[in-house]
Amino acid sequence: MKQFATILTLFFFTVLQAQTDQQEKKSPLTRILFVFDGSQSMYGRWESGAKIDVAQRLMGQMLDSLQGIQADGNFQLALRVYGHQKPVPPQDCSDTRLEVPFGNGNIYKIKRVLKTIKPKGTTPIAGSLMKSENDFPPCKDCRNIIILITDGVEACDGDPCIVSKRLQKKGIILKPFVIGIGLEDDFKDSFECVGTYFDASDENTFKNVLGVVISQALDNTTAQINLLDITGKPTETNVPIILYDHTSGKVKDAFVHTLNYKGQPDTLVLDPLIVYDMEIHTLPPVRVDSVIIFSGTHTHIGANTPQGNLELRASPRITQSITCVVKPAGREEILHVQDFGTTQRYLSGTYDLEILTLPRIIQKGVHIKASAKTTIAIPPPGRVTIQTGVSGFGSVFVQREQGYEWVVDLSNSSERQVFQLQPGQYKVIFRSKFAQETAYSKSKEFRVSPGSSTIVKIK
Repeated sequence: MKQFATILTLFFFTVLQAQTDQQEKKSPLTRILFVFDGSQSMYGRWESGAKIDVAQRLMGQMLDSLQGIQADGNFQLALRVYGHQKPVPPQDCSDTRLEVPFGNGNIYKIKRVLKTIKPKGTTPIAGSLMKSENDFPPCKDCRNIIILITDGVEACDGDPCIVSKRLQKKGIILKPFVIGIGLEDDFKDSFECVGTYFDASDENTFKNVLGVVISQALDNTTAQINLLDITGKPTETNVPIILYDHTSGKVKDAFVHTLNYKGQPDTLVLDPLIVYDMEIHTLPPVRVDSVIIFSGTHTHIGANTPQGNLELRASPRITQSITCVVKPAGREEILHVQDFGTTQRYLSGTYDLEILTLPRIIQKGVHIKASAKTTIAIPPPGRVTIQTGVSGFGSVFVQREQGYEWVVDLSNSSERQVFQLQPGQYKVIFRSKFAQETAYSKSKEFRVSPGSSTIVKIK
């Protein structure tokens, strides 16, 4: 009973520690940069008033709702505006400025600046996105998000799609959000390559879209990774997994896959704004590209990883000195080098083995079955002592069906050498270093039995 209580205590301690570790894992700082359209077209009529007036009012309401979130200290905002400094004509494509930089407690300042914007100029979207690269101060663990609010398309020579992709590729920003205010249908397609596009065709839709975008920008969501066995059930586990950002290639998370106390894949918290590439480090590894996490939904990510065990067994006295090269069947690249006396998991499949004994043992087409153990055993070698009486040159050969195969060279500076050889029929060929004629070469055949001790004398 006392032992049971101790085990129970340890169990609850482990669970509590895991929960504490999860809580202490600090979330990245989320930084949202609003890129706001202040161009002349924002004076256009839109339901209850000018587009600029509606946008300023609804943006102000949205910012008010974020006051409490920003107070937590893990969320920052900034504001960049374009087309608001210089009137057209003439067109000035450099008309973009960071009006409010990132910082804590700056919502009031952003609202105040928004109210003062008087639309004047052109629409340099690409130039504004390019400038935004420097709006995000250096940060090792930040989620950088751009929300572009515009009523028009690019009016200068830049390409917003190219700029957006470059910023994402460099890992500076996540995929931007684009909110189109009363855009004509012909222009909507031009923003889909920039980021996730939302069409705000009326005031109420704009208000709702703002809420959806902010929610997606701030909220992580849950997911689980199902490592499927041969029957399609998520029972495989205890495998390292690395998650990469599909666009930038940067590592976003790394962990060892775990089944929880219910025997189900453990729940992860992932960023729905990132498209992931997942590398599961089985042998060989399994890769799943372009994994999409759906915001607000528990996402199941599946991968076929049926595995079996390969046991390499040998005499205990030689186990530590023998290794085996494992290759995918019919291919030359080395997958793994496994020591004898160990058991290793591999994906179910067929492999070629090269066992580094003397002589080497080649086994092709070894099938490792899922949820089973395949055992490869080799007989104990024999101990062979070769005595030549003088130093010289020579080699040991093993007899095969087609003739003799080289096994190992003799040292040209030693008169006595010891080898651990696999059972079989052998021949040693030798010539003294002092003999200057081929005719002085000598050879001798000998046999090696498992666990035997043999002395080969060459006179």
